[in-house]
Amino acid sequence: MQLHIVARGKIGRSPEAELVDRYLRRIQWPTRVTELPDTGGKVPELSGSTRIVLLDETGENLPSRVLAERLGAWRDDGVREARFLIGAADGFEDADRAQADLLLSFGRATWPHMLARAMLAEQLWRATSILANHPYHREG
Repeated sequence: MQLHIVARGKIGRSPEAELVDRYLRRIQWPTRVTELPDTGGKVPELSGSTRIVLLDETGENLPSRVLAERLGAWRDDGVREARFLIGAADGFEDADRAQADLLLSFGRATWPHMLARAMLAEQLWRATSILANHPYHREG
């Protein structure tokens, strides 16, 4: 299953970009990042077996193990792509939220979009490492 981050805004050359690259390189699953301008731009077409995850302040604050279990279940059910959307500064419309398979929150604090992208990349690495029984994740 491909892990696809679709994010509003250009990350450019920055410390956050280095973190995103560092974590995505570690993931053994196929990954992809699509950057869009703050408004407009062409969102890549969806395949029939895609799950949509919106990073949204109103979403679920899932423990890493639960996120890993969700990704593992989607993978095992034959889902081809898990698409993670990071919106612009004003977030998403209610219609976007209604169409998502999962609303995911990194807590109630407000995070800069570029840092949220790095945090997402780390959580995807952590989730895939949990599923692979890699020792990176420690709970307790």
